[in-house]
Amino acid sequence: MFSHVMVGSNDIDRSKRFYDALFGKEAHVDDKGRLAYRKNGAAFMVSKPLNGGSACHANGGTIGFYFETPEEVDAWHKAAIENGGTSVEDPPGYREISYGKLYLAYVRDPDGNKLCGLHRAAK
Repeated sequence: MFSHVMVGSNDIDRSKRFYDALFGKEAHVDDKGRLAYRKNGAAFMVSKPLNGGSACHANGGTIGFYFETPEEVDAWHKAAIENGGTSVEDPPGYREISYGKLYLAYVRDPDGNKLCGLHRAAK
């Protein structure tokens, strides 16, 4: 559905350690120092703000990543916590919502960006 998402960081080296661990691979770093992680034609990117200001997280914003199994969500959540992230909201687990059963885990990255690991249960 999306081509890319980019979040800001005040410490690219810290973000690289966090996101390399979270995605299990090294970021591609472009000539402006931005990090890019690509999968299935989409990209998740991290950058210092190009205007020179401070990066800040979006209050109320969440970036969700899809996983094939609840175990992948749990491993993602664990990697986040072990690499400077903070678990937020309820512990990882299933939630029944109006459009189905989801397995969810929420974390904030070291810059405060809210991330979600999501697995859709079979109908």
